[in-house]
Formats: sequence, structure tokens, C-alpha cells
Amino acid sequence: MSAPARVLVVDDSPTMRGLITAVLNSDPEVSVIGQAGDAMEARAAIKQLNPDVVTLDIEMPNMNGLEFLEKIMRLRPMPVIMVSTMTHHGANATLAALEIGAFDCVGKPAPGERRPFMDLAEKVKAAARSGRRFTATSAPAPVAPPMSVHEYRVGRKVVAIGSSTGGVEALITVLQKFPQNCPPTVITQHMPPTFTKSFAERLNRICAPVVEEATDGARLEIGKIYLAPGGERHMQVANPSAPCCRLIEKEPVNGHRPSVDVLFDSVAELAGRNAVGVILTGMGRDGASGLLKMRGAGARTIGQNEKTCVVYGMPRVAYELGAVEQQLPLGSIGEEVLKLTAARKEGTE
Repeated sequence: MSAPARVLVVDDSPTMRGLITAVLNSDPEVSVIGQAGDAMEARAAIKQLNPDVVTLDIEMPNMNGLEFLEKIMRLRPMPVIMVSTMTHHGANATLAALEIGAFDCVGKPAPGERRPFMDLAEKVKAAARSGRRFTATSAPAPVAPPMSVHEYRVGRKVVAIGSSTGGVEALITVLQKFPQNCPPTVITQHMPPTFTKSFAERLNRICAPVVEEATDGARLEIGKIYLAPGGERHMQVANPSAPCCRLIEKEPVNGHRPSVDVLFDSVAELAGRNAVGVILTGMGRDGASGLLKMRGAGARTIGQNEKTCVVYGMPRVAYELGAVEQQLPLGSIGEEVLKLTAARKEGTE
């Protein structure tokens, strides 16, 4: 057995620190080696204890979690998991943290929640295993301008994308390559409720197409991107004569709701060869079997390569199953999707 993942818990609430510590220490592969109540204590503890992973509260006195995260990424990069309230403000702050370089996020439990932080230990272990050390920059990397409507003529294909840990950064990279008249695109990204609405709003501000959190019955249209809402329902595509989003009540699949497999399965059935499937960075195997169904139905399929993944989990399983037609670095995926979905000539797909 490998050594347990060594964790520093940073939160201004002693109660929350105790809860997080108890949850993590209940897993034999995780060991909480220290706690801190603010950024100053955390900085000293990081120097003294050299943890593998830090859990970091967004809201703290003196220096908030975002400010402290920026310092960590600049001075001593390491995997950080953000712990946030499930409010709109908390979601916006967490998305900013993920863009800065946080490994992943978890939501603080509601009062009386029976199984708080149920996936935190798995995220901590994935962070420790990843070996990735993030580096922050003073300015975001330059992004190529999206292809203009005059350069890209959309065909008849639909695009389906699945992602999890590391998906915020990955989706921004891919979707900022899409032009205003992009193919209808449906996305399942593993996120807590509230976070997906904030993320859709963020994407809508920085991308050329319209990006929105999907609603039940929303028609799939050229120039629109639909993000599955986090929470209690899965997203599918349905209705061959007038394709639309369907949000369905169903038990979690692969431990997730919404599940990438549920989305990909429905795209395989609805669109067949008139689809492109993309599986991006993420823990576990969600989406791998669905992508295999898509490829079996004639869809073109892409997997993010290991080097550019935060966690090479979902894309690895998909590749090993034979679901991935081509593996590409993250920066090349957006352009390849456009090549695969462009109309070859007037009236063709």
C-alpha cells in the first residue's frame, strides 16, 4: 500500500475543520497532517509540513481563499481543493479559483446533510496521485481569436463533450475556439448545483457562441452551447425530428448526476454518425462506455491526451476501451472539432 495522501485543512471555522478532518481521516489512504484557521497559519503550516494536498476555504478573514491561492500557485504550486458555499457568490469565486489553478472543488454541506463531503477523499487522493504542480501566470495565456462566420460553415453534426476534474480550464480552452455559428453542442461537466449556472454565465461572457445552462425541452440550435445543470437530473438529447435537451430523473450513473454516459448514450441513439464526441480530463470512467457507443454508431470521437489532462482518468478508460478515434492535446481539440463538423459543400453535412 502506498503512503497516505498528506493533507492540510484550511478553514476559519473550527467546526468545519473538524468535519473535513473526520471525513478525510476515515479513509485509510488519506491522512490530515495539520489544520489552519487563516492564511498566515496556513502559510506557516505549508512550509513546516509540506503537504501533498491543501483543502482551502474560499471565505476567510484577513486574506480570502482566492488571494491565498494566487500566492500558493506563484510561490509554491501544489494541488489545492477549494471548499465553497453553495451560493451564487461562492460558485463564482470557486470558478475563479479553478481558473487560477485549483485542482477541484467541493461544496460545503447543507445543515443536516447525511453524508457531507462524500467525494472529498477521492478528490484528495486523485490530487495527490496526479503529481501535477500548477504554475500561475500574471496574465492568461493568449487565446487565438475564434473562427469567423465567414471562415466556418456549419454542417449538420451535433457535438457532445464530457469532462470532470480540470474541466473548467479545459472547456474554456476548447470553447473559446468555437465561432459564433458553432454546431449545437451539449456538455456534461461534473459540478455541484449552482456552480453550473455560474459557469455557463462565465462561458457565455468569454465565448463567441451563446452558452446557457440547459433547460428541459430546449431546442438544439446552431450557435448555442448547452451545459447540463448540476443536481438531481441527467441530461439527454431527444426527439429526432426536432432535437432538444431532456432533463430526466434517474439514479446516479458511475456515481454522478448528471452523468456523461447518459448524455453520450442518448447522442449515439439520436445522432449516430452525425455527431462528434469529446472526452476531456476527469476522474473515474464516466463517459467511456458512452463514447464507445457513439463511435460504434458512426460518430467521430476525440480524447484529451495524458500530458494535458489534470487527471488522465476518463480519457484513459475511453482510450483503453477503443472509444477514442484520436487522442489530442487540449489546445488542438477545438480546431479538430470544427474540422469534423464543417460542411464540406453546400447542402452536405
